[in-house]
Amino acid sequence: MIKYGYPRNDILKNYTEEYSDQLKEKLHIPPYKKVILYAPTWRDDEYHKIGQYKFQLQLDLHLLQQELGEEYVIILRMHYLISDHIDLTDFSGFAYDYSSYNDINDLYIVSDLLITDYSSVFFDFANLRRPILFFTYDIDKYKDMLRGFYIDMENDLPGPLLYTSEEVLDSIKRIAQIEREFLTKYNEFYDTFCAFDDGRASERAVQQLFDNVNDSKPIEQRYIANDE
Repeated sequence: MIKYGYPRNDILKNYTEEYSDQLKEKLHIPPYKKVILYAPTWRDDEYHKIGQYKFQLQLDLHLLQQELGEEYVIILRMHYLISDHIDLTDFSGFAYDYSSYNDINDLYIVSDLLITDYSSVFFDFANLRRPILFFTYDIDKYKDMLRGFYIDMENDLPGPLLYTSEEVLDSIKRIAQIEREFLTKYNEFYDTFCAFDDGRASERAVQQLFDNVNDSKPIEQRYIANDE
C-alpha cells in the first residue's frame, strides 16, 4: 500500500477555469447559473433484481425550482447500480440527469455545492473545498438496518445532516453561513482524507511503478528498503 493519493483526483487540483467553462457549455448549463450536484447512493433493500436498484427521489425538485430556479440549476447523478429513469420533464432548464455521464469529476468541477447522503463522493468532492450538504432522510434505517457507517456521521462530516427538502432549501439559501459554521470541521476532514491529493498522485504512482520495474532487487527487499 502506497500513500500517494488518488490519481483520479489529480484533475480536481489541475483543471483550469477555461476547462470549467467548456464543461458548462458541453453540459448545456447556462454560464450565469450556479450548479447544485445531487449524488445519492443506492439502498440495499430497494431493488428490481440483483444489480438493478430502485431509487425514489425524496428531494422536492418542485420546491427547489420555485425557490432557487433564478439562481441555480441542479444536476442529478444517480449511483450506477440504480436502474430507474428519473423523469425530469417538468423541470426543463432547471434539473439535468447526468447519471450516465462518463466522468463524475467533470460534474464536480462545474458544481458550486454538493448534496449527497452516504455516498463516498464527498471524500473526492472535498478536494475542491466547496460546501457539502448531507440529505440523510433515512439515516436511522441506513445505520441500523442496512450498511452502517465507517465514520461518525454526527460529528465528523464537513457539512450538516438534513432530513427534509425544506431543510435542504434553507441550507442552500444560507450556504455562506453554513460554510462558516463548518469551517473547522471541513478543515479537519480535509486534513484527514485529502492530504495526499495535491494533483501529483499520478506522477508519484507512475514513478513508483517504473522505479520498481527498473530495480533488480526482489520486490520484498525493495519495499523493506523503502520502509526503512
